[in-house]
Amino acid sequence: MQLPMGMKEIWEVLPHRPPFLLVDRIVELEPNKRVVGIKSVTINEPFFAGHFPGNPIMPGVLIIEAMAQVGGVLGAVSMGEEMYGHEMFFMGMDKVRFRKVVIPGDQLLFELTMLRGGPQHRAWKLDGKAFVSQELVAEAELTALVGGSK
Repeated sequence: MQLPMGMKEIWEVLPHRPPFLLVDRIVELEPNKRVVGIKSVTINEPFFAGHFPGNPIMPGVLIIEAMAQVGGVLGAVSMGEEMYGHEMFFMGMDKVRFRKVVIPGDQLLFELTMLRGGPQHRAWKLDGKAFVSQELVAEAELTALVGGSK
């Protein structure tokens, strides 16, 4: 897999599609170890219409979902091309913390490191962090089942 991965390459790996695809680019990836991805937050995001009118803030649950999608790229690439496009399912979210709000114009940078998993395992646990301008805005430990149905 050549880096950086843009939308075309991400679409080959993840089953998600707009408006629910929440990762724009993968800039670093070490299979079975770590991944770094980017989400550019724009005022055109559909959730800003209601969260909140006059004070748009990205919902925390969508920050975690974007984090998980970046982790999904790590999982699929680590498992091999036969896993591309397969669904991944949350099994758990632990130690979730939100530190700062994310607003239109921010660029989220996600760093995820594998805590448990690998090609022989379908259940993965990842340590994830989200940053805006090098400032921690959210963190979580995510557990997911990699490679559901296609």
